[in-house]
Amino acid sequence: MKHSTTRTLTTHTGSLPRPLALLELLNAKEAGTLNDHNALHASVKSAVAEVVKQQVDAAVDIVSDGELGKIGYSTYVKDRLTGFDGEGSVSVRADWADFPDALARQVRSPGVARPSCNGPIAWKDKSAVQVDIDIMQAAVTRTAPQEAFMTAASPGVIAHFLQNQYYATRDEYLATLANVMKEEFEAITQAGFLLQLDCPDLAMGRHLRFPDLSTDEFLEIAETNVEALNHSIQNIPAEQVRLHLCWGNYEGPHHRDIPLRDILPTVLKANVGAISFEGANPRHEHEWNVFKDIKLPDHMIIIPGVIDSTTNYIEHPEVVAQRIVRYAEVVGRDRVIAGSDCGFGTFASTTYIVEPEIVWAKFQSLVKGARIASEQLWS
Repeated sequence: MKHSTTRTLTTHTGSLPRPLALLELLNAKEAGTLNDHNALHASVKSAVAEVVKQQVDAAVDIVSDGELGKIGYSTYVKDRLTGFDGEGSVSVRADWADFPDALARQVRSPGVARPSCNGPIAWKDKSAVQVDIDIMQAAVTRTAPQEAFMTAASPGVIAHFLQNQYYATRDEYLATLANVMKEEFEAITQAGFLLQLDCPDLAMGRHLRFPDLSTDEFLEIAETNVEALNHSIQNIPAEQVRLHLCWGNYEGPHHRDIPLRDILPTVLKANVGAISFEGANPRHEHEWNVFKDIKLPDHMIIIPGVIDSTTNYIEHPEVVAQRIVRYAEVVGRDRVIAGSDCGFGTFASTTYIVEPEIVWAKFQSLVKGARIASEQLWS
């Protein structure tokens, strides 16, 4: 994992907008109406090659495949693993529930299927992992980015979205997921990519699934999720893994978000080399000062979001630079990589939170802001 040794490096959270033609094919697959799987494969391969080139051309240092071939960052596993044929449910976000009139006016897209686990979990399409890797490998070979990462759903976030109706206990469910998913995690790192484990269950889970628990009770659940995560990556060096933490990639009140100060000690128990988290939106921008009181492990770096992923505002580069510098002055300039709050294509939907062309304008500000910060930090 690269560090910011001579300047502030840039990256993002993973997902990026998908081309319309690819969206149509992915949604046809989701609906069971896809007739030409070769066309889908070709579309994913072409789109990943283009999106990696776009990132490199935008001077983003650490790039991803945009998660373009996945229906969703967490729910894609239902197509690769057995056991997910049960009836699912979608929880009401506790923050919106506090404003019932506003909630009633919200128009939410149908989204992707979130079935429950109703049978034993095992691989049914492990080849899909290698397909993703091969497509990304071809893309980075042509463009030669500074570094590349691939994302995967953590055991905890799978348990969060695809709820257990089969295993006797939640711990058994998590352990099974960890044992199965470790094969995907190891395949990614063995191919030479950084692995990013998406873990919104450690933050968003508080107000989405467990709003009635006390903070201590929720932290017990978070602890078990981190333990399962650590088991799943026990064969992978920490410097090859980064963890993404978030409170939900949606515009909303977010006043029910658990504070970073409360969850950070638990998150830092993860055996990873970097923590990615929201730091740009109005609910969490102030939390840079948490790192004054909670010390990072010596080996760990941070990837704070310095551009928001839920608004079409294009951050001024000076604002981006100020955010970077604040973190760097607390934890050290070489331990900060500038990132985004969350992804820009969380699920395969034509309903974008941030318009696709504005995403790339935000990346321009990210890179310009990192250059300004670098001039201040390395002058």
